[in-house]
Amino acid sequence: MAAAAARRFIVEGARVAVISREPAECTEGVAYLQADLSDESAAESAFAAAREELGRVDAAFAVAGGSGRRFGDGPLHEVSLAAWDATFALNATPAFLAARESVRWMLDQEPDEDGLRGSVVLMSSVSALDPAPEYFGTQAYAAAKASILGLAKIAAAYYVGRGIRVNALAPATVATPMSERAAGEVATVEFLRSKQPLSDGMLDADDVADAAVYLCSRESRRVTGQTLVVDGGWTVR
Repeated sequence: MAAAAARRFIVEGARVAVISREPAECTEGVAYLQADLSDESAAESAFAAAREELGRVDAAFAVAGGSGRRFGDGPLHEVSLAAWDATFALNATPAFLAARESVRWMLDQEPDEDGLRGSVVLMSSVSALDPAPEYFGTQAYAAAKASILGLAKIAAAYYVGRGIRVNALAPATVATPMSERAAGEVATVEFLRSKQPLSDGMLDADDVADAAVYLCSRESRRVTGQTLVVDGGWTVR
């Protein structure tokens, strides 16, 4: 989803810096900065380098995260504290650090023609809003994604007077490497075809990129503190 968004931002004429721990995931035409965004010092250094490269930041899209299943995430009564902590470190911590560093950067710059200093978009998940535990039972992941919604709301309220917008994206199941397990299960595939009828199953990463471009762009300049759900129909089925 991050790569799809980066490509879309470039098409729209943006100058883009991508911070990732995997260089192979970066798309052509971006300034690439390698860092693990769950590490505070690494995140600070990467954002400082991005600031030197770009000068100004109009928008930041915080996408880093993933399933905690490999750590032992699952139903609450089976989740160890180590699995809980690891899942939050993979999802909530990168969102926090990316948002913090972006806001610090934005506070130091002058407002634009609309009186705004920038837009921050945080990646949540439909699992935080409308769970389907019989198919997606990773509860630490859902809790981490719900915490991102709370962060977006309180940050939006706090910084609205400073011209900084903060919103969240909550996609349903998207065809990415993280969803390969689900894509290999016949029952889950059939469930998604029914649950996400607008996409006849899993969403495409470009569907989420379109929404990210909107929330990062001037077109959403009066929108803050909101969660945009991109779900192919999930929440109304």
